[in-house]
Amino acid sequence: MRLQTIIYIIMSVMSLPSYAQYTGQTNVDGEKHHNLTQNLVYCVETQGSFSSGKTPLWLNANKYGLSSLRKNNGYLRGSICRPLSKDSDRHWGIGYGIDLVVPLNYTSKFVVQQAYGEMRWHHGVLTIGSKEYPMELKNNSLSSGSQTLGINARPIPQVRIALPEYWTLPIGGRWLHMKGHIAYGWQTDERWQHDFTSCNHKYADDVKFHSKAGYLKIGNKEKIKHWSLELGLEMATLYGGTAYGEPDASGNVRIWQGETGLKGMWHSFIPGGGDQGEGLYENMAGDDLGSWVARLNYDTDKWAAHLYIDHFFEDQSMMFLFDYDGYGTGENWNKREKLRLLHYPMKDMLLGTEINLKQGRWLRDIVFEYIYTRYQSGPVYHDRTETISDHVAGKDNYYNHYIYPGWQHWGQVMGNPLYRSPLYNTDGMLMVENNRFWGFHLGLSGHPVQPFDYRILATWQEGFGTYDYAFDKIRHNASVMFEGVFHLHRNWDVKGAYAMDFGSILGRNTGFQITVTKIGVLGL
Repeated sequence: MRLQTIIYIIMSVMSLPSYAQYTGQTNVDGEKHHNLTQNLVYCVETQGSFSSGKTPLWLNANKYGLSSLRKNNGYLRGSICRPLSKDSDRHWGIGYGIDLVVPLNYTSKFVVQQAYGEMRWHHGVLTIGSKEYPMELKNNSLSSGSQTLGINARPIPQVRIALPEYWTLPIGGRWLHMKGHIAYGWQTDERWQHDFTSCNHKYADDVKFHSKAGYLKIGNKEKIKHWSLELGLEMATLYGGTAYGEPDASGNVRIWQGETGLKGMWHSFIPGGGDQGEGLYENMAGDDLGSWVARLNYDTDKWAAHLYIDHFFEDQSMMFLFDYDGYGTGENWNKREKLRLLHYPMKDMLLGTEINLKQGRWLRDIVFEYIYTRYQSGPVYHDRTETISDHVAGKDNYYNHYIYPGWQHWGQVMGNPLYRSPLYNTDGMLMVENNRFWGFHLGLSGHPVQPFDYRILATWQEGFGTYDYAFDKIRHNASVMFEGVFHLHRNWDVKGAYAMDFGSILGRNTGFQITVTKIGVLGL
């Protein structure tokens, strides 16, 4: 089936009438007058960070890449947008936004953080451009971050088709609800990669991006009022472009040309094909990864509790927790002769709980997470040979790839920032040097008095490096942040935060950050 046909079917499904839970339509017979320049939302913001050492983790991470490790940095930011909610009384809607940043001591001298246009038809949304998308099934303010589709790196320009809110399926007695997206885009950091690596280490130009996710919610408030279960699969691929390897002793550089066009799009949508030079043990085209996610919810009028899991994978061994290992021997060493599967235990995961005290003041939201990534299918990788025909697919090397620079954009990992981003490296290597670790994370927030909110993040981590480049000894790290926001008259906010890092993974850092924001409505 051609890709265009698949996209057409998805868009057709998105536009079907349904029992809508989507907040974008409240009165489809509303006012017919349509003005795309009225009631625009504007935001003007300035921020300054002042640190000893590098910028501490929680003053830098999970800010959609709008941050810097330089000890003194800041920016002036301005944005105008028209949310799709302005057309909530129509079957269709139009939204757009532009978000520009003039930074100081960043990886760029000018940043187009967001620039997009989008159109909604019934419940389906088509977005073209660069836009910040929140994490799914996690608290975006208090969680350490999603392992696949996080909020730690700059947005990627893309074409995205989505059901952004849960849509009640017309089957299953209103128990089943669905949302998700399909997107294709391209990375924008190739010049920065040239500067960071000095073209003396692995880098890639013109890399394409693909992501897709689907979420199924099981619940019926009319039958079971408080309980619901959400299940999801998030997948992403870096593909295409031209990748340059490490120079050899003679200065020669190996070059890989990735798949492009419809073939590359198809092999990223349905993982297949193979990267250049893989030969007998052809795997998949591009850097493929993803997460199985789930969340169990209990929600009442006064409080709510959630239990969630994020299981990350880089290949089939961790995606399905088994791999085929039934090859023959002798002349049949490369033939599948029997049904034998190698089972991998499910050790790697982010396991979290969230509690919301809806009437709480001093304490309103609590998040606690445990994350473990040390296993990675085990320490052994062996492709079948004539001598030993057993196949063991270990050493997954999360967020790194043997051809592409890995799951990063502008030096920040695009998933969970506890995987130490390449931006921290001082050797010009675009790789995650600490992807085998375990740790705990705590997030707290409250609203003690009317104009004031606070947030506390605290994280402890024990790191082992990677399988190929293990640390000479186990390293530890603790990071903490205290943040307070004063909401002043006429939509002025003043936010101050103090943070610290301790340990040998990120180093010893302390810093203070102040942010002043003004939000309003602009009528043209």
